[in-house]
Amino acid sequence: MKTIQEDIKTGNFKQAYLLFGEEAYLKQQYKQKLLDALNPDGDTMNFSRYEGKGIEVKGIIDLCETMPFFADHRVILLEDTGFFKNKCEELADYIKELPDYMILIFAESEVDKRSRMYKAVKSAGRVVEFARQDEKMLMRWAVGVLAKEGKKITQRDMELLLTKTGTDMGNLRMELEKLITYTWGRDVITAGDIEEVCTTQTQNKIFDMVRAVTEKNQKRALDLYYDLLTLKEPPMRILFLLAKQYRQMFLAKQLSGEGASQNEIMSRLGVPAFAVRNILACARSYSLEELEEAVNDFVDAEEAVKTGRLGDVLSVELLIIKYSSAKDRTVV
Repeated sequence: MKTIQEDIKTGNFKQAYLLFGEEAYLKQQYKQKLLDALNPDGDTMNFSRYEGKGIEVKGIIDLCETMPFFADHRVILLEDTGFFKNKCEELADYIKELPDYMILIFAESEVDKRSRMYKAVKSAGRVVEFARQDEKMLMRWAVGVLAKEGKKITQRDMELLLTKTGTDMGNLRMELEKLITYTWGRDVITAGDIEEVCTTQTQNKIFDMVRAVTEKNQKRALDLYYDLLTLKEPPMRILFLLAKQYRQMFLAKQLSGEGASQNEIMSRLGVPAFAVRNILACARSYSLEELEEAVNDFVDAEEAVKTGRLGDVLSVELLIIKYSSAKDRTVV
């Protein structure tokens, strides 16, 4: 990212850029920064955009051979072409000999780093991967967004916000905008504000449901389940996400029992630090054996649905009832 910023600052642009990775918000932001710098006046004569698979490579090359009209550059933006997953030898070869005035910008969702296209762009220009940001970076960024609007938030409340929004920066940005508008005239964002206006993502609703189950709050757990059904969430997706949460609790508890640090657990589970703390807190309501039994129960429930022995809505409901029952459990 810093390399793109430096190119924009100096005006020394490379002839090819590849932007890819899971963090779509950052990818979109830097794509737009490049386009704004290369085509500040919105010149349509020397700028072309292509999107999707099935783009004719010969047409791209022919356009590259067309000199810009009263401009220093001709810019072509290509998005989600599949060129970096499937063979595209002709364009990979052509990138090695791009005309001086030509700048290609690729924004891709899927990339094979072994492909000739990847290697060609890396050789001719810049390859920038936008990975999911970690918890600390997300918090710093969100605090910065709020600070520009004169807003403050505690770390505890920021963690609450992330439990609702997840780690997608685009979604987090939308929720920050809602909070900024909602707290107009105040400079501190509170947990109450977050609970009032922020939308909990489906996966996070699942975690709320799991927490209600572990707290033996059967009514809340079932209410959350029915809410998800009302929102047209397929029962099998809910079952999958529930199973995932219980697998994470089982693994986290197992690793913790073996002396693993929070960072090690975070790495193994692929979740932020605050999520590890929440998962371990929920896991304390169960013994390791009970969590293993739960994992097996979810597998059995999926099989029962697939074979027609049990309806999908009922299968999830029975599991919620079983694991939110008020019987005493061994806490380890």
